[in-house]
Parts: sequence; C-alpha cells; structure tokens
Amino acid sequence: MKPTHIIRQLVAKALYIKQLTPDIENEINYELTRLGHVSDADFEALELLMSEMDAGRIRLVPSPGLA
Repeated sequence: MKPTHIIRQLVAKALYIKQLTPDIENEINYELTRLGHVSDADFEALELLMSEMDAGRIRLVPSPGLA
C-alpha cells in the first residue's frame, strides 16, 4: 500500500488560506474514512489544525445555506 500525504496537504492548504472550508473538511473526512486509520504524522497535522482553530487563527467557513 502506497502511503499518501493527502490529509497533511489538506491541513497545509487550510493553514495557508487561514480557513477550514466545507470542501477541505469533507476531503479530510473522506480520506479518514477511506484509510480507516490515522497515521502519527496525520494526527499531528490535525492536532495543529485544531489548535490553530482554537486560537482563532483559522476560520471555520460554514456550508452555504447554513449561515
């Protein structure tokens, strides 16, 4: 099985644009479901994303129609 870095790339994208969009969130959830586990590196990336959100440096963008 070839290792992928998609979750870390998605987290990096959210950090770069300073937003967690519904598309990014859905892609992360899809990858977590598809893989069935979280690698240590992916877990650390997700922890970083959550801590940045908690600190207010990353904005959660609501889905259209839910605002």
